[in-house]
Amino acid sequence: MPPSSGRIVVLGGGTGITACLRGLKTRTREITAVVTVADDGGSSGRLRKDYQILAPGDARSCLVALATGDPLLQDLFSYRFTDSVLRGHAFGNLMLAVLTQLTGSFTESLQRAAALLECAGEVVPSTETRVVLEALHADGSKSTGEQAISRSAKPIVKMQLRPQPPAIDPALAARIHGAAAVVLGPGSLYTSILPNLLVPGMVDAIQACRGRVILVANLMTQPGETDGFDIERHVKSLQAISGLERIDCVLASSSQLPEVVLAHYADDGAAPMEAAPTTSSVAGIPLLVRALSTVLPGGMVRHDSERLAAEVLAISQEVRA
Repeated sequence: MPPSSGRIVVLGGGTGITACLRGLKTRTREITAVVTVADDGGSSGRLRKDYQILAPGDARSCLVALATGDPLLQDLFSYRFTDSVLRGHAFGNLMLAVLTQLTGSFTESLQRAAALLECAGEVVPSTETRVVLEALHADGSKSTGEQAISRSAKPIVKMQLRPQPPAIDPALAARIHGAAAVVLGPGSLYTSILPNLLVPGMVDAIQACRGRVILVANLMTQPGETDGFDIERHVKSLQAISGLERIDCVLASSSQLPEVVLAHYADDGAAPMEAAPTTSSVAGIPLLVRALSTVLPGGMVRHDSERLAAEVLAISQEVRA
């Protein structure tokens, strides 16, 4: 593993940013994954309600992505029960719930799990407060909770966390300030990336970062959240709702997807997230277009972990103007 040029902080949710984390862990151990804890669906939502804890699912996914230890332990954390009263629960979610009960701290439970999995970095929640995400739509209606927001299919003009949490932990603010790069996404715009940016102090810390601030554009639109979006609208929506003025570059994929894959996504109401042809910037921000996507068996499109990590590290080594 070559020496790192500095800490990389990645913000988002569990599914989107894991591709970046898996690639980064082969190159550096100076990684901080900052995850939202507002999920209210599936296993996470049930544990959040039953045990009055923060939603563990996104954090678990990031822990597994950063794991370098026994592969069996990684499989154990990812294992999802398919029958009995535990149906739908991931084992790792249950373990984090128990660790939180035993230690009295969700953050400490993540630290203990990271040690067990021999993670190449740390996973931290953006807040220790049990928050609920709320969206205000253009028609004046509101959606409360990540699941309701994802299903709303209405334009979103404002978002907030309820109750409003305290400012981010000073230790996290220091990591962000000194980072070689802060990476936003990839991931769901409204339910993975923005919930982190809504925590007081997060945007200020990012804008004061000594390194580069990188937004990784999603490969596809997300039905119910970003229908009809191109990359520029994605960027402008993120900035308008979060107040984040500083993004140093947008990293997007140029990979051409097979027609059969595009047709599969079109059936679900999704399309490639694109920028205007020949453009070198979006919303006044430099746009870097690279071959970053890969098609998995079954036709799912994902970011290629190694290529994405390589691009992030290359950008992190650039000198800010």
